[in-house]
Amino acid sequence: FHIPKKCSTEKMKTSHSLEYINNIRNKTLDINLQKKIGFPINDSVVRRSFVATGGTVLASKLALDSKLACNTAGGSHHATFDFGAGYCVFNDVAVAANYLKNKRYARKILILDLDVHQGNGNSEIFENDKNVLTFSMHCASNYPAKKSKSDIDIELKDHMEDQEYLNILNNNLNKLNQNKYDFVFYVAGVDIHHEDRLGKLKISDEGVNKREQIVIENFYSKNIPLCGVLGGGYNKSFDKLIELHSMLHKNCAKVI
Repeated sequence: FHIPKKCSTEKMKTSHSLEYINNIRNKTLDINLQKKIGFPINDSVVRRSFVATGGTVLASKLALDSKLACNTAGGSHHATFDFGAGYCVFNDVAVAANYLKNKRYARKILILDLDVHQGNGNSEIFENDKNVLTFSMHCASNYPAKKSKSDIDIELKDHMEDQEYLNILNNNLNKLNQNKYDFVFYVAGVDIHHEDRLGKLKISDEGVNKREQIVIENFYSKNIPLCGVLGGGYNKSFDKLIELHSMLHKNCAKVI
């Protein structure tokens, strides 16, 4: 276990405008932009946003050594360069990916996003970056209403169940494996679960757990460092939500 610090402005400004970073830090963000995020920008939100981003940067550095590391937060994939959205303030994965590239710790990076919602923030931030491949496998009818264009978008129909979902995942991992990556960020949203309030898919507990096993084993077996982040989860039961999110960390711990 490691405790992250607040992410520095220097690291943040590779992925967000200085004006936006300062508006969050100083709690001066326009009220309409706060509504777009979905909650007010107060002291606790500011602290969490900077520390959670620092956590993903730290986890990415740890993954370079151990091949697997996870943040117990992160995956805020709707935040773009100059505004947040969909409960996402800063795009921690984008910040960490740019950090690894700028330090030359990794050249070719894959962002594997299996949250039920499209990772539009990552696809927009890295739209013109050929060294970061954005992959989003999401429910077609879900948020955001207007999708951006990832390098690879896999759209799923409503009410999809385990077998079909895992087959699609396996097929796409086989295609991704034809390319070479130095590093993988895995957005492990558990809002694919059948009891999720915002999900629209019908994936069981076993399906979520199997997904984590498949993803972790796929990259670990190839010696590619993987940094896992939570992503979304809006389960009706908070205890169940904790259980589902912990599957990422438990399965990583089993491998290491």
